[in-house]
Amino acid sequence: MLGLLINNEYCTGCHSCEVACRKHLELGEGEFGIKLTEVGPWKYETGDKAGKWEWTWTPIITKACDMCEDRVEQGKMPMCVQHCQAWCMYSGEVEDLVKKMDDETRWVLLTR
Repeated sequence: MLGLLINNEYCTGCHSCEVACRKHLELGEGEFGIKLTEVGPWKYETGDKAGKWEWTWTPIITKACDMCEDRVEQGKMPMCVQHCQAWCMYSGEVEDLVKKMDDETRWVLLTR
């Protein structure tokens, strides 16, 4: 099973994954194959994070996403991965992607 692995610690919210995907799939305005979702900002009031702010971006694949099957069959990366400015996205077989995950950062593993 193919998947996308995203390291949320490094996603800057640049939207280049959205733009590359949209162009590749020839989607119209307001349509997305991958959509960047903003989470936050909020301030922690209690615990060891008290006084710190959190603000993250999380790419989510939509039903239009086909994991760039045509490109992957040619040995290329999906458009979102190729154009990620932070190089925090990976694609491949889910079993292989899980091995990249570490205990130091926050990861999101997406499949379709």
